[in-house]
Amino acid sequence: MPGTDGPAVIRSTLRQQIADALRDEVLAGRLEPGQEFTVKEIAEQYGVSATPVREALVNLTAQGLLDADQHRGFHVHEHTLDDYRSMLEARGLIADGIFRDLMAQGDARAANARAANAPTGDATAPRDNTEALFAVRRRGEEAARAACAGDLTVLIGYDLRFWRELSALFGNAYLSDFLHRLRVKSWVCAVTHLRRWSDINGGDLRGLLWSRHTELVDALVRKDPEAAHGIVREYNAHSLSLIERLAAA
Repeated sequence: MPGTDGPAVIRSTLRQQIADALRDEVLAGRLEPGQEFTVKEIAEQYGVSATPVREALVNLTAQGLLDADQHRGFHVHEHTLDDYRSMLEARGLIADGIFRDLMAQGDARAANARAANAPTGDATAPRDNTEALFAVRRRGEEAARAACAGDLTVLIGYDLRFWRELSALFGNAYLSDFLHRLRVKSWVCAVTHLRRWSDINGGDLRGLLWSRHTELVDALVRKDPEAAHGIVREYNAHSLSLIERLAAA
């Protein structure tokens, strides 16, 4: 019946909206590691019932962003430097697989087009990733601009969109979703140190944040996986060195 799924869909949407809002609060540093809260407090804050809030908090707990305190509520998960190192290692492995597949897809499509003698621009010809990569590049431009300006909030938003759209080209929705969640967690871990540094130094993060997003896309457009691997390795090394340095400080 047309109306039977309405309430469930609305509740699911509300649950996701609350989960997204709380995730953004953690990324912005307004919910800090170890900070405690209850379902009732969050429900009152957003003016909603307890059910979608509880579902949202359980969802975020499953993603590793929150921890449940039995009979008390929830608190923001506290990540360690070892956690961050492991996240970067996992991110690197997934990125290697994505780039390898992107190159293979491009080569296979080109071979199929040649075999079919499909003219360039023909709507029936196999679609190359180049056009899609240029669309991703625009996200990279915004991310790089925010990084150079030291605007952490804008950078995180565009960086997550950049990697989500790039990984979507991989064609494996499960892997893309896993990488997105992993990148969210790594940003949550990093943002604590970056926000503290920003507070100490008058909010200036210029010169600290990685900004080679467009170079990565350009390497993929050139079908140069070695250059892409090198850029990602440099990214991970830069990120780890930065967070270790800020943590020590």
